[in-house]
Amino acid sequence: MTKGKVFLVGAGPGDPKLITVKGMECIQQADVIAYDRLVNKELLTYAKQGAELIFCGKLPGRHALIQEQINRLLVEKAEQGLIVTRLKGGDPCVFGRGGEEAEELAKKNIAFEIIPGITAGIAAPAYAGIPVTHRDHASSFAIVTAHGREQKGEDHINWQALAQGIDTIAFYMGVGNLNHICDQLIRHGKKPSTPAAIIEWGTTAQQRTITGELSTIEQKAKEHQITNPAIVLVGDVVQLREKINWFDNHSYEMLNEHSLIK
Repeated sequence: MTKGKVFLVGAGPGDPKLITVKGMECIQQADVIAYDRLVNKELLTYAKQGAELIFCGKLPGRHALIQEQINRLLVEKAEQGLIVTRLKGGDPCVFGRGGEEAEELAKKNIAFEIIPGITAGIAAPAYAGIPVTHRDHASSFAIVTAHGREQKGEDHINWQALAQGIDTIAFYMGVGNLNHICDQLIRHGKKPSTPAAIIEWGTTAQQRTITGELSTIEQKAKEHQITNPAIVLVGDVVQLREKINWFDNHSYEMLNEHSLIK
């Protein structure tokens, strides 16, 4: 039997229109779609009739399918001669374990392609009116996973390098670790008055954005009951939201009333 092929596809940050053309083609052609929790379910409606849809999402502490099982699933389906689309939120190689899955496929001699997607650390700020780089404010940008916690011995972040060498920092899934993030940045050289923002459910109809400073953003997040998924953004570029915020001034429904995807 001829082996199939696996496409590791980035679905984008939430707005279904932000998937790439090639990503949409992979959805439409797949025999099997293995999708994550943060993938917009509207994208699944473009699957061909009879395609098998498999949920592979992982909630904190509640793993529907652990990574080893997902790897095995991709290999087994491809070995059956099927076209498999592994659909991930954002970009498959930005905290999406796309590299790990690609390694496993390569080890098993399964053909695969990696289809990049728009990552939330850039897209959510853009929808909130905050460019992550700007000629007058920021010439460097870093994206950081905020899962690691100091008390668990899981904090491997080079805080000094971030605080002193990077203009704009985007923390993924950092709301639950906000106290530690702000404390470490200030301790290693960021001013307490450094502008900060949190964008919850970026690029979707549920998007909410709050702004403040490193010294105040944690309290504001509590007051507004901000939860993940959210991007925590730190840097002077946050000030630009006052001038170029565009998404909050438009109806999400109006922006999406004319579908570009047929």
